Amino acid sequence: MLSLSRPVLLLLCGLLLLTVAMALLNTLVPLWLDQQHLATWQVGLVGSAYFLGNLVGTLVTGRVILRRGFNQSYYYACLLFAASTAALGIASEFWGWLLWRFLAGIGCAMIWVIVESALLRSGSNANRGQLLAAYMTIYYLGTVLGQLALGVISTALLRVIPWTTALMVVAMLPLCFARIERPQPRRAALAIWPLLRRRSARLGVNGCVISGAILGTLYGLLPLYLSHQGISDARVGYWMALLVSAGILGQWPVGRLADRYGRLRVLRVQVTLLILGSLVMLSTPQGALAALVILGGAGFTLYPVAMSWACERADRHELVAMNQALLMSYTLGSLAGPTLVALLMQHFSDRWMFVTIAAIALCYGLMLWRRPEGHSALPAA
Repeated sequence: MLSLSRPVLLLLCGLLLLTVAMALLNTLVPLWLDQQHLATWQVGLVGSAYFLGNLVGTLVTGRVILRRGFNQSYYYACLLFAASTAALGIASEFWGWLLWRFLAGIGCAMIWVIVESALLRSGSNANRGQLLAAYMTIYYLGTVLGQLALGVISTALLRVIPWTTALMVVAMLPLCFARIERPQPRRAALAIWPLLRRRSARLGVNGCVISGAILGTLYGLLPLYLSHQGISDARVGYWMALLVSAGILGQWPVGRLADRYGRLRVLRVQVTLLILGSLVMLSTPQGALAALVILGGAGFTLYPVAMSWACERADRHELVAMNQALLMSYTLGSLAGPTLVALLMQHFSDRWMFVTIAAIALCYGLMLWRRPEGHSALPAA
């Protein structure tokens, strides 16, 4: 039976509130920019600024945790996210959107590193897949709630910003009632670059990059794609909720399967499903419902499985640095993916989003199928 410590449970409660706000903003920002008649490439660039902030956040958070501990680092991250979101209310120019979304990206990445590192330190290799599945379930549950909220609230910028900012401040409160153990300074000060080059973690690192490229594209540009199909803002929220709900339903069984049968087999199935879902989206509009379920179920479970693989042979004192390395890999993918896809959509057609997702999944699939079965990440004993 999987059990979580009280501090981790409270941390996940705060994460749930933060994720509701993140989900709303990730869907509405491209729609707000489109309403201001910005070009598709500019919308994609604002999305990339957010992911560039994610990259910076992953690089600095380890040192912040080392110097200030998990609790204070979490408070700083929440305040940065709240302040940069509130500033969107006064952003009237393209460059202002770039700046504030960049800073929001830093705050969000800090939150992810803090929560994931606390989770990894609280578990073992035998239950790490299930722990990360619990984390991703909470994360995606908040995402679904945020998407569903689009159907019942006003989506006007000045209506959304005040209460989402308040939600971020309230998310600080749960951790006021618990203290998370601070990492030992000597052990925590590890360089992340050698971890990225570690042979045993290579396919896990690659999987995080691929996951970032795919999910960054879906988060950043799928709302725009749906809007271009004539779908209203509220219905865009429902479609995004469907996508993420499929990811939620897949978290627990995929985590169990990966722990029991090995990550390599599960990853091979996931990339196959990603290719299949993309082909369905390209072939027939009537298959969009099934395609989004497939893309959500496979795409949103890819990151925790790849992350579990990369962490399998990491020592406990390496986990914060390893988590930074993996989140940085994810962020690099999420930075490159929307930028490339937005340019392709601008110059060719919106269908290129799914062509690119299928091509990225195919590249990772070729890496996985070249890996001998006997050298895969082993199931936990």
